[in-house]
Amino acid sequence: MVSTGLQTLNHVIDVLDCFTVEQPELGVREAARRLNLSVSTTGRLMSALKEAGVLRQNPQTRAYQLGGKVLAWAEVYSATFDIRQIALPAMQELFRSTQETISLYVLEGNDRVCIERLESPRTVRIVARIGRRLPLYAGSAGKLMLAFLPPNRQEEIIRSTVFKPFTVNTITDPEILRAELKKIRQQGFAYSSGEWILEAAGVAAPILDNRGELQACLTISGPAQRFTDEVVKTYSRVVLQVAGEISRHLGCSNEVFPARGEGR
Repeated sequence: MVSTGLQTLNHVIDVLDCFTVEQPELGVREAARRLNLSVSTTGRLMSALKEAGVLRQNPQTRAYQLGGKVLAWAEVYSATFDIRQIALPAMQELFRSTQETISLYVLEGNDRVCIERLESPRTVRIVARIGRRLPLYAGSAGKLMLAFLPPNRQEEIIRSTVFKPFTVNTITDPEILRAELKKIRQQGFAYSSGEWILEAAGVAAPILDNRGELQACLTISGPAQRFTDEVVKTYSRVVLQVAGEISRHLGCSNEVFPARGEGR
């Protein structure tokens, strides 16, 4: 009985995971195809979720969309992150000075999750979708967070990671990744170009608490063509400065925070 309940719960989660920003509306048949479930089972699940307010149905197309209850959950989730409220004013200043996309990530399990982002007003830009989960071995934010974890936790994640290339630039060799993490820890910030989106680049810095432990990660990201050597050098100093300001609001001392930002 417990096994059946867990299976149903897993199916419900799988149904909800089918909805994306790129495809916010799904019919029963399409969802069933994606989930490899029967149309009747998928239809019952989606109908039950509609009754619970988790999904809603387009009266014209009969396709389903996420319902209002999901937004209510998202607000509760966001409210648990004091770091978001603390970081936002400094993020806004960083956004105004760079005009690039500014993102705030936290660690969830072995992934990073974007909990806030200010999207660049430029025509060509990089969008970091709020709520998206990404692995830690690709991109400046992921590598930064991995580098600032305790060594045993860092190694645990590396050993359990199935390395899959997002692009030709993705680091998939654990030894190369370990060397990169050591460099990041020494210089205090992370840089990436084309590691999980081929055209994207970014610099990232840690947000630490009063014990010097990682709480979040702040990033500046944009098209790789705009991230010249000189721009990266400037952004690395700036993102460290702003992340340091946020960290000090959390009680982190100047002695603990890695106020460097030189090199690549």
